[in-house]
Amino acid sequence: MNTLEIGEILNLLPHRYPFLLIDKVVDFEPFEFIKAIKNVTINEPFFQGHFPGMPIMPGVLMLEALAQAGGILYSKSRIPEPGLEFVYYFAGIDNVKFKQIVVPGDQLTIDIKVLVKKRFFWRMQGTVHVGDKLA
Repeated sequence: MNTLEIGEILNLLPHRYPFLLIDKVVDFEPFEFIKAIKNVTINEPFFQGHFPGMPIMPGVLMLEALAQAGGILYSKSRIPEPGLEFVYYFAGIDNVKFKQIVVPGDQLTIDIKVLVKKRFFWRMQGTVHVGDKLA
């Protein structure tokens, strides 16, 4: 089992607070899959306005967490080339459905598997769960 703690994640992603949405990688296999965790707390800045008195994590931020996990997987899979720096871009998304609300105290489990690899473009499929429920 391959794991990554927050220090390693910070070395792999350009994102920082308040936009870093991965707390830990609990398993990954280069070129194949990744499983990551995001602990959702009441201290998240987006809860101030989404929504006062009824805090709900915006669905687009779950998508961003998926994108960040995909960026970590891509980074851990590539062979470094001297002088070639990478910035990862989220190029598109198909068939998104949000199944339940995410609230403070929830822990997101982010699962991604690689479907297609073409040099710099990868197609991945991902899900976000809270416990055993699809979010």
